[in-house]
Amino acid sequence: MKIMVAYDGSRNAKLALVQVVTLFRPMSPLIVLVGVAENPRDTTDANEDLFQEEYRELKADLEEGVDVIVKEGLEANLIIAEGDPRKMLLDATKRLSPDILVIARHSQKPDGGFIAQSLSYFVDELDYMTFGSVSSFLARRAECPLLILPS
Repeated sequence: MKIMVAYDGSRNAKLALVQVVTLFRPMSPLIVLVGVAENPRDTTDANEDLFQEEYRELKADLEEGVDVIVKEGLEANLIIAEGDPRKMLLDATKRLSPDILVIARHSQKPDGGFIAQSLSYFVDELDYMTFGSVSSFLARRAECPLLILPS
């Protein structure tokens, strides 16, 4: 069995990974963690530096997730994609044909304090109004079963 997990190192992604290991351990699955680094909208040096930092942090988060899986006695791989998370996750499902794609529902409470919560709320509302969420995008388009885990 091959399970693909959308993973960004957030609290909800970590909780989802623990749930995946717990739920599917008896099947001895290969768990593929997929992280997506979003490309900057313009190509200034400052944006490129921020992107490279985000990429390094994402890679470290994915490697940490792989370590958790391996310590639990399961096989794991990681994939880092660049671009729109919705499209990159959909593309990964088409290329790898997992038996199931698992994503964590976006948290209503971000990891940060009041300012981070306010900013996150604003971004969530903007995303909902303009693009929809990653989970709703994948629910409409993924060609494999989709498991959306609550926070």
